[in-house]
Amino acid sequence: MNVELCENYCNFYGTNTYDGFSIMNAENSGRKQPHPGQFKKGQSGNPAGKPLGARNHTTRAVLELLDGEAESLTRKAVEMALAGDTTALRLCLERLAPPAKDKAITVALPALAGPADASAAMSAVVGAMAAGEITPSEAAAIAGVVETYRRTIEAVEIDARLAALEARVR
Repeated sequence: MNVELCENYCNFYGTNTYDGFSIMNAENSGRKQPHPGQFKKGQSGNPAGKPLGARNHTTRAVLELLDGEAESLTRKAVEMALAGDTTALRLCLERLAPPAKDKAITVALPALAGPADASAAMSAVVGAMAAGEITPSEAAAIAGVVETYRRTIEAVEIDARLAALEARVR
């Protein structure tokens, strides 16, 4: 087949193939060739997106199969756990007592009335961590809360100062 004839045909008709032969040149080789039905870059066939609450087809099928069997499956998992199946035992225990995401932390902090009090609060947090009353990650979480409080108070004070300066200028 004459390559030039193929290129001319493809350029004229806006296609990449001629009689089953694909046109490949330097500007489009190595790239995925566009095909009918492929969306243009930046456009979607469903601009509204997937509806809220829509489930995957496979998930729906599995839920339909398990519908009405939850009690018998749970009973079987408990029987297997009692018989010594460690995987079934772990599954049952995870459902009975799921791992806690966060727990309450009790640390004696001074009253926070202004940004200057954040220093005393941080001293109390570091002291509690050093004494082993709280873990370093818990101390970091408390320190984050104290820092957020300090920045909030600071922002309020800056806003009040700015309002006072603007009032003087008027």
